[in-house]
Amino acid sequence: MLKKILIALAAVVIVIGGVVAMQPSDFRIARTATISAPVPMVFAQVNDFRKWQAWSPYEKLDPAMKGIYEGAAAGTGAIYTWAGNSQVGEGRSTITESRPSDLIRIQLEFVRPFAATNTAEFTFKPEGNQTAVTWSLAGKKNFTAKAVHLFMNMDRMVGGQFEEGLARMKSVVEAAAKQ
Repeated sequence: MLKKILIALAAVVIVIGGVVAMQPSDFRIARTATISAPVPMVFAQVNDFRKWQAWSPYEKLDPAMKGIYEGAAAGTGAIYTWAGNSQVGEGRSTITESRPSDLIRIQLEFVRPFAATNTAEFTFKPEGNQTAVTWSLAGKKNFTAKAVHLFMNMDRMVGGQFEEGLARMKSVVEAAAKQ
């Protein structure tokens, strides 16, 4: 009897392992907002990490978070290192590409709560007197991340944070555009 239970348990583990292994290795999460301001004003909010305090949802998750700015003041080479509570973790953001009023690409290196390296991008498209800004996050999932994604909807969780950040950015930029 014990032998049958162990065989059945091993079969379940193998099936679950197979399901996890067959999950996609790549992920991409993206959200877009339209802001009533010219592209250069919206671009400036993202191109300088110091301006993120006004709109980033992660700054609000841990008001005691420690942040250090290094490298260039803005644009390619700007670096922001952070360490905070379990909601924001610890890591480093580096702007690796900054094309004025078009694209900002950021390398995200997470240390905790889990180690990972991902790419965030912001793209900016003029739409008359408005700007469509898209915030995306892309990367690879290891076996553990694939298993976690079976039970947690990362698109909903991270996408919701992106929506919140873009809404705050919209408020900040539109208020400045009216002045």
